[in-house]
Amino acid sequence: MARGKDIDGSISVPTFYGKELRWKREAAGLSLDAFLEGSFYGKTYLSDIEHGERRMPLDLARHADRVLGTDGFFERHCEDVRKARRAGHAAYFEKVLEAEKYAESIEEWSPSTLPGLLQTAPYARALVQSSHPSASDEWVEEKVRARLDRARLFEDDHSVPEYWAILHESLFIDAIVAPADMAAQLDRIVDLAERRRITPQVVSRKQGAYPLMAASVMIMSFPDAPQLIYTEASYSGDTLDDPALVKQYRKAYDRLRAVALSPDTSLAMIKAAAEDFRNGKQPDRLE
Repeated sequence: MARGKDIDGSISVPTFYGKELRWKREAAGLSLDAFLEGSFYGKTYLSDIEHGERRMPLDLARHADRVLGTDGFFERHCEDVRKARRAGHAAYFEKVLEAEKYAESIEEWSPSTLPGLLQTAPYARALVQSSHPSASDEWVEEKVRARLDRARLFEDDHSVPEYWAILHESLFIDAIVAPADMAAQLDRIVDLAERRRITPQVVSRKQGAYPLMAASVMIMSFPDAPQLIYTEASYSGDTLDDPALVKQYRKAYDRLRAVALSPDTSLAMIKAAAEDFRNGKQPDRLE
């Protein structure tokens, strides 16, 4: 059998990487099941990697090197695949970019800004410019386009992922863009909710102490891999998969959902706020 080519780190990296993995696995006489024995991943997950449609997590790359005796080959090339996948996004966000495409469900809590998956261009642009005031217009627009591209998963003709967003009331009354742009931003959320692509809930600003007050959280669940938690600050983010920590965040999110307003009540309030902004009125509260 001809020897597989080395990875070219500048051309079609995920595809070359996946093909090399498949070639080495088959050369070793291993089925998908046999290769995955001792890992936490499923056949569909591995097949997607071999077809260049999914990045290989570092723990699975190390597993591949152990099983195939490839002397760290796959671990060394993980970074090439990450760079190819995260154009327009921060390096710490690359795991989320991959994971959200395959998630069965995504649950987010965002106390200070609307989540990236829900943002319109003016809202995203305002956030990027405020975080990077000296950046060029071209750089800012690259970031905005990358953020909007993520939302394409809501446009596919299927119901996956199920998306649930818990949002603080202040996000709908404290505008960071012009009133017309704010109305369009809220209309976007209403449209997604009415098409049953998302379920929004609002935490009232009158609510007392509640779980996760100091952190934004994204919980991603999969049919063939362990659950992931993503937390983020202004210039950093962290993806967590430790089972004990995931369980703790899971419980906190469920308690937060219990204190939020119902989806129907929340949606009615978001609609009313959008109408106020459309009419040039600053809403004082979501009532």
